[in-house]
Amino acid sequence: MDFLINDYVTAVFIFFGAILYSSVGHGGASSYIAIMSLMGTPINIIKPIGLILNIIVSSVGSFRFIRHKFFNFKVFLPVAIGSVPAAFLGGYLELTASIYRPLVGCMLLVAGFQFIFNILDQLKPSKVEINWLVALMLGAVIGLLSGLTGTGGGIFLSPLIVFFGWTSIKEASGTASAFIFFNSLSGLIGNMASIQELPATVLLFSCAVLLGVIIGTQLGIKHFKVGGLKKVLGCVLIIAGLKFIIT
Repeated sequence: MDFLINDYVTAVFIFFGAILYSSVGHGGASSYIAIMSLMGTPINIIKPIGLILNIIVSSVGSFRFIRHKFFNFKVFLPVAIGSVPAAFLGGYLELTASIYRPLVGCMLLVAGFQFIFNILDQLKPSKVEINWLVALMLGAVIGLLSGLTGTGGGIFLSPLIVFFGWTSIKEASGTASAFIFFNSLSGLIGNMASIQELPATVLLFSCAVLLGVIIGTQLGIKHFKVGGLKKVLGCVLIIAGLKFIIT
């Protein structure tokens, strides 16, 4: 397989995106979408590639975070039950560019502002019992958005379950990572037809995120601070989000 210089540059950026996102238990699809968009990847393959990379990162991340007991099954179960069918439906639906681009753009803006203002670390509510009905509805809404946009939904789930007082920040990492895995897998199955159109570069990008998640989860488990780099990534996400909305 012959790759272009642009492919290798994209893979390097994706590698760093995987490190930063996996350090907080996220799959990183929003960063991969932003990077691929800025690097000129055709829009019709961005969604399935983002989901595939998400599955790789979240599978490794889930295993490592759960093994270190950064996981809350009582929260994961209802949000996953609500999200998985909705993610499949979202993955199955084909949005026109006029809807898909602003939807993804807004999602990238949300992710970007989260990284710049470090929203998750500022949430310190008291612990409360989970409300199953709210959790099911929350999972369904996030799952549908995840399937439609080609993301795992971690950027929405993590701050919300911490804000509601259902988990600690530590538990949110593993809980979100497992949620992202099943969401992304369900969304990809719903979008199965698109897999046949994927270029060989998906293998290069997969290797990049695999290496990135190994490093990123280790940093997350050891509580290594990457605040400055997260702000840089946040700016990239905002730029890409605006590009999706404007163009």
